[in-house]
Amino acid sequence: MTKSKHRIAIVFPADAKELAATRVEDTRLAGIAQALRSAGVEVVSAPFHDGIANEIEARLAEVSLVLAWYNPFEASADRSRLNAMLRSLAAKGVSVSAHPDVIDKMGTKDVLYSTRHMPWGSDTQRYASIDSMRLELPESLKRGPRVLKQLRGQSGDGVWKVSLKESVQGPRLAVRHAKRDSPEQLLVLDDFLALCRPYFDHAGAMIAQAYQPRLHEGMIRCYLVRNQVAGFGEQLINALYPAPSGRSESEAPQPGSRLYFPADRPDFQALKNALELDWIGQMCQILEIQLDDLPALWDADFMLGEKSSSGADTYVLCEINVSSVYPFPPSALGPLVKEVLRKCDARSAAISRRITSVNLNESKV
Repeated sequence: MTKSKHRIAIVFPADAKELAATRVEDTRLAGIAQALRSAGVEVVSAPFHDGIANEIEARLAEVSLVLAWYNPFEASADRSRLNAMLRSLAAKGVSVSAHPDVIDKMGTKDVLYSTRHMPWGSDTQRYASIDSMRLELPESLKRGPRVLKQLRGQSGDGVWKVSLKESVQGPRLAVRHAKRDSPEQLLVLDDFLALCRPYFDHAGAMIAQAYQPRLHEGMIRCYLVRNQVAGFGEQLINALYPAPSGRSESEAPQPGSRLYFPADRPDFQALKNALELDWIGQMCQILEIQLDDLPALWDADFMLGEKSSSGADTYVLCEINVSSVYPFPPSALGPLVKEVLRKCDARSAAISRRITSVNLNESKV
């Protein structure tokens, strides 16, 4: 049997109660593992849990590339131990996707503030403390509703729609959490700040964006393999979707399913071209990321902005997801496998060049 040219590890959350029995073949990532094997890659199953971090790191010391699917929080545990392991492996010459340093730059809500002046940007503030939020939020709300977001989170946790509203008790904040089934509440500023304080304790800041009135027209997710769009998702009813006219926000419909489409969907080509030809390059320049260091698979969510003067759609970045992008459209699987092989071949070529250079220098001695 011919030995595989490359060994690829897939890192995913392990069941703390069944560490030994957890295999990638028994997870939602089984299709990715099979596609890589079909391309001649040896796949190493790497279920991760803080309790076996040293064992997993030793197992991955000889792989060419690590692909990690792990949310910012898994079963109440954060990624700090995993990130330390991934950084250690990268320092030893193993390719890592996505590298924790890249996640820190593009996979938190800070990217909305850093790139606010790009064409995909919007009216965005960054509150570095509760005190700055207390001072600045009321003034920004005079310009219209805002959406506040903790820097790291998932499934709508720590995302709030906030607007000013008159009540019989006087001015109040109308706030609605993006987590499923969350009702609208009328709060005074200090009570809302108390709800947000844990986000500052955890990550040190919150981001505030102008609420986009066209949210009811749906959200578009662009799936990217490095710097190329590989498919789309569309969610017509999403978190913070508005209630029907004249109805309470508590009657707003709950988020629906995401529908998946290939990269050639005709009405999304303007967005695809903007990303590939302009926006990704701008983002990389602002965030100081090399194109080759972009994740093998990531996605960007867009809301519809105001129509342009010509009547064309514009797009506002909502968030970028890097840590655990799944599911994704079938059209992205082939490009993902090709990108993995490309990164492995590039790593092998770099190693060969270093060996050749060392041999030449030794021959001159």
